[in-house]
Amino acid sequence: MATPSAHASPRTRWASLLAAPLVLGMVGSGLIVPPAAGAQETPAQNSPAQTSPTTSGPAQTGPGEAGPARAAAENRVDSPSLSVPTTIPSGVRLDRVEWKTANRVALWVQSPAMEQAIQVQLMLPARWNAEPERTYPSLLLLDGLRARNDASGWTLETKISQFFDAKNAIIVLPVGGESSFYTDWVADANGSAYQWETFLMEELPPLLARDWRVNDRHGVAGLSMGGTAAMMLSQRYPDYFQFAASYSGFLDTTSFGMPEAIKVAMQDAGGYQAESMWGPLGSARWQEQDPKLHTDRLRGQSVYVSAGSGNTGPWDQPSGLPDIPTNFPGYGLELLSRMTTQTFVNKARADGVEVTANFRPSGTHTWPYWQFEMMQAWPQFAGAVGIENVEPPCAAQGEIARVAERQPGLGPCLTGEYDVRGGKATDFRFGRVFWSQQTGAHSVLGAIGAAYQAEGGPDGPLGLPTSGETTTPDGRGRFTQFQNGVIYWSPATGAHAIRGAVRSMWQERGAERGDLGYPTTDEITNPNKPGVVQGFQGGTVYWSSATGPRVVKGAILTTYREAGAENSELGYPVTDEISLSTRGGAFSRFQGGAIYWSARTGAHAVPRGPVFDAWGTVDYERGRLGYPTSALRTTRDGQVMEFEGGRITVTGGRAEIS
Repeated sequence: MATPSAHASPRTRWASLLAAPLVLGMVGSGLIVPPAAGAQETPAQNSPAQTSPTTSGPAQTGPGEAGPARAAAENRVDSPSLSVPTTIPSGVRLDRVEWKTANRVALWVQSPAMEQAIQVQLMLPARWNAEPERTYPSLLLLDGLRARNDASGWTLETKISQFFDAKNAIIVLPVGGESSFYTDWVADANGSAYQWETFLMEELPPLLARDWRVNDRHGVAGLSMGGTAAMMLSQRYPDYFQFAASYSGFLDTTSFGMPEAIKVAMQDAGGYQAESMWGPLGSARWQEQDPKLHTDRLRGQSVYVSAGSGNTGPWDQPSGLPDIPTNFPGYGLELLSRMTTQTFVNKARADGVEVTANFRPSGTHTWPYWQFEMMQAWPQFAGAVGIENVEPPCAAQGEIARVAERQPGLGPCLTGEYDVRGGKATDFRFGRVFWSQQTGAHSVLGAIGAAYQAEGGPDGPLGLPTSGETTTPDGRGRFTQFQNGVIYWSPATGAHAIRGAVRSMWQERGAERGDLGYPTTDEITNPNKPGVVQGFQGGTVYWSSATGPRVVKGAILTTYREAGAENSELGYPVTDEISLSTRGGAFSRFQGGAIYWSARTGAHAVPRGPVFDAWGTVDYERGRLGYPTSALRTTRDGQVMEFEGGRITVTGGRAEIS
């Protein structure tokens, strides 16, 4: 449930205090049997005699279940067996792609069900670039109750990116979903449409299969809330998943006190209402989503579950009380996870499901243990989806090897040498090294490496690197030269490529030390009118073959954008901003007019036409009309525009100054 931080809130502490008596009540009622202290097991296969009847009959209960739990199992609300579509549903589209590193990419997928674009990050295998036609199994990796909206806790709190970088799987990391349990809610979730199951299982998979080389072998795993969801999803989509894992999940959600405990946790993590998720506590919808009640759906899948005991473990600080850590919220929550996971395991084994259960003798509800369990579970996932769990040996060669020797920060190699357009490449843990006879061998790493990947790498317009990463003269940034451009990075702006005429103009103006500063966006091609645009700290550069690169900045840029920029009647700029002697104003000329600015009047566009021509007859801003004070307005009879010293009205194509 809640993922405790080092500084737990009073409500979280109260939630953890609730956990201990709740567990004691569950044990006392006979609903669950507490695991033996220090129990750690990886069970052998169940024999046919241990397998339960099919789902058409009453579900058999485990040896630890009695009374109300047995009745709930026998009178359960069935969970549907659903399938994942093979075609992308209407309205689902990829809105944005942002490379975080050379092998981690963030996608923003427009979700009709969620009514917004949802971020999903992918960790790509090491041989992604070396074998561009290869497809890979996927592992859907779910976050905890306090999931953030900027990145998955798995990338923020663990080092699994280094663990997975040489593995042949695509790791799928949804971002967001605080307190969601990755399920479809029956009501509003604090102003958001929470339809996570629909997004994850209907909208996202066909897009990943079509565009990101995901094949037909899949696993799902998660921590805490994500562990609960992993088991629910694997039960509801049994033909899609071959592997399911829960690390400190809550796998019994309807037994005595559990709906109330979930309600408290969701209130603490974002103020969410549990009734908005599955309706009244313990209702039919709650039973439909309870992993314990549908364990028979896991037959044939490879299942891994784990939980600690809550006692002080290797990643905990002792409190001075026997076996009790300072992380008391993590103690109580892990104790609750341990008990509910045991209930789940008992029921699953009674249903003939093979479960690997790792019940650690210590450890709290916190990230280091979940990273450990993820690594422990990897061989089982690899076997389930058909991955050879052997990392092939690799060794850098020739000039590439010499670069690696000079740059130990590249880390170990992940691939052997492979062909790229125009040369060779080898991938390392923290970067890539490229070589050609023409350019020599050079490394590309970090944020610059991510930007290079976004540009298409050696297959893109930049070509191969011609230098290593170099500190900029101002000491604030870094850059790498390529055959057809350069990528600049600074802490304030990130990494962006500059090339062609825009690069030439930028360098003539002093590059990053000039008035434009560092680039703030990549070069963007206009799909509606031939040309490109690129943002810089000191303005925006617009380029077309007819006008060349021109800078628009400040208030004039704001007005230009509000008018529709180059797609408006103004078209592309034909000059940079020009200072005026009249009251310290300025203007920029465009293909279809001009934008004038002064401190007193602001910036206003004057398109070419009768108003512009009439203004010129009285010497523009130098004459009696002065600067424009409003936008050009269309009226029933024509047009009108206000100026400091009067007005120009157009009627029947004829302009009149008043």
